[in-house]
Amino acid sequence: MILSTNLAQQFLLDPEVTFLNHGSFGACPRPVFEDYQRWQLKLERQPVEFLDSRRGLKTNLLAAREALAQELHTSPENIAQVSNATTGLNVVIQSLPLKPGDEILTTNHEYNALEKTWAYVSRKTGAKIVVVTVPLPLTSVQQFHDAVAAAFTDRTKVLFLSHITSPTALLFPVESLIAEARTRGVWSVIDGAHTPGHIPLDLEKIGADFYSGNCHKWLMSPKGSAFVYCRPEWQSMLDPLVISHGWTADNKEPGVRGPFGNSAFVDEIEMQGTRDPSAWLAVPAALEFRRQNDWWSVSAECTRLAQETAARLRDLTGLPAISSPEFCAPQMVSMPIPPCDTQAVHDALIRDYNIEIPVIAWQGQHFVRLSCQGYNTRQQMDLLVDALTDLLGLRTQHRKISQA
Repeated sequence: MILSTNLAQQFLLDPEVTFLNHGSFGACPRPVFEDYQRWQLKLERQPVEFLDSRRGLKTNLLAAREALAQELHTSPENIAQVSNATTGLNVVIQSLPLKPGDEILTTNHEYNALEKTWAYVSRKTGAKIVVVTVPLPLTSVQQFHDAVAAAFTDRTKVLFLSHITSPTALLFPVESLIAEARTRGVWSVIDGAHTPGHIPLDLEKIGADFYSGNCHKWLMSPKGSAFVYCRPEWQSMLDPLVISHGWTADNKEPGVRGPFGNSAFVDEIEMQGTRDPSAWLAVPAALEFRRQNDWWSVSAECTRLAQETAARLRDLTGLPAISSPEFCAPQMVSMPIPPCDTQAVHDALIRDYNIEIPVIAWQGQHFVRLSCQGYNTRQQMDLLVDALTDLLGLRTQHRKISQA
């Protein structure tokens, strides 16, 4: 299979821009966006009917939840729609009954917004954040497991991990640590912002207590569609960020219905006053688009293209990869580059080459984070490698590296 402009024509991206940053906000295919607009038009034509749970809203929300739950291999009663993964994780993190002396075990690869969430909760509760430095390059499951597991103590109450990391684009093998946390009576909270649609995801098999993921990134639904997952035994512990019509007071035990007939967990999070649910309602259209276009095959080709491009850049820089291929996010790779002014390089790529891609300074290292999606081509990878060769002063034979 060769990626081509045929797929690119199904997206709404500016053809003048080489868009290599799907990982930040995704990109919505044209048929999915049209379904999204269909829902929005339906809302505006009869807002009362559309937003009245007795006249269709409950049924429409459930249909989207059922379609996504089937994709995620869980019950629709265990997931609730939120606007983004950060919101979903805040629902969980701000509900946990932490106290002074409790420890939150995490790594140095987490997303900045969630680092801030934990800092906020730590200030309020007196809980301590314990950050493990994950050794690089990441080359084995045991290496990762041992590095994190060594930091468990009898005070550890929460294990917080990214499934796919944002700055380093690593696929963390989280399953064994989740199992370890369960044997210790530790809650596992997983940031899956980049995971749905990026790798096959089975929430019941993974076994996390809490998981939140975006649908608008690799699943390619419209912006504003995400989910938060909670195992049934913990649903009564969670509180919504906004108290509204779905609130059930203390009557949230498993099996108890909320005011709109769903699980209390779902009703409390989904029924929070007036908001446009159209992005969420278009999730089934995104799933159907992926099926019609055999998207796991597209993803496999994108993975090959991303890894090939990363290898080409390694040949130019002489800098090693930060993981072996199996621990790299399939369609996303953080490629090490020499020390540089990352903002200046980013700005020059968009200004001089029309390339949209993140250039990251992270804990003393520097990366270009490449996302490869079905609308990208080898010609675009050639352009990126040529642009970086120019901007960073790279030469194939001498590996001449410009220093900042």
